[in-house]
Amino acid sequence: MEPASDDEGDTAAAAAPRLLLFVTFVLFCFQPSSRPRGPEPPAVPLLASVRREAPKPPPAKPRKPKKKIYLTFDDGPNRGTRNVLDIVADEGVPVSFFLVGEHVFDSRGQRALFDSLKACPHVELCNHSYSHAHHRYTAYYAAPDSVVADFRRTHDSLDLASLVARTPGRNIWRIDSLRATDLKGSTAAADSLQRAGFALMGWDAEWHFDHKTYNVVQSAETMLRQIDSVFAGGRTKRPGHLVLLAHDQAYSASADSLELRKFLQELKKKEDYELLFATEYPGAVPGADSLLVKK
Repeated sequence: MEPASDDEGDTAAAAAPRLLLFVTFVLFCFQPSSRPRGPEPPAVPLLASVRREAPKPPPAKPRKPKKKIYLTFDDGPNRGTRNVLDIVADEGVPVSFFLVGEHVFDSRGQRALFDSLKACPHVELCNHSYSHAHHRYTAYYAAPDSVVADFRRTHDSLDLASLVARTPGRNIWRIDSLRATDLKGSTAAADSLQRAGFALMGWDAEWHFDHKTYNVVQSAETMLRQIDSVFAGGRTKRPGHLVLLAHDQAYSASADSLELRKFLQELKKKEDYELLFATEYPGAVPGADSLLVKK
């Protein structure tokens, strides 16, 4: 075998620097440009968010005005008044008692009962004459001046704050421009009472009682249906306002008192009804500068 030639070693040694120079040149030529870069475009979300306004709620329906009920009890104080007062206080409902002045002074017990009525915040006191005509109504209303004097006596002797009154034995209205007289023979007396400053309140519905037994005739359920019917039929003196007449003496028995309590409890559950004092009836209270007329 022939020894390796020295020329071959020299050739490889000479080629190495040229190869290094070529690689350096290639790397230099392909360097990334150092030109300044502009601002990057904003990133675009994959799903564009859409801002939606919350839907506006439908306009609220205007509330229907509540029907107004005025609970009134006549002829006290008498043997049923205490039961009515206790029930009214327990149930916390506004009630107007139309008092007979003579009854307050008939006995110590009735006078004490009158004081209890005055002290109850759920009670207002109104005028039902002094004598209740002694049940001689035709002769009573034939003398208008005497009728006015009879009502003034109760107003003064009981020191009543209210001028709302009810005529005995008659369904008469004289409130503001509201005028109604059941028996025309009482017209002159009613007009005289109004001129004297009294607001006369009749009634739109009545809770009847047996005048022999003094027990109520209608049940609580029947009375509630009757009230609904009177409102539905528009049979009130003023639309949306119903005056209910009851009598204290009809609730002296426990069974009748229970019917009254049931009636008030069920009435309070009816959201479309509102219970008010008689003095809150439209037009029942004249201006503050109006005083009882003195002759």
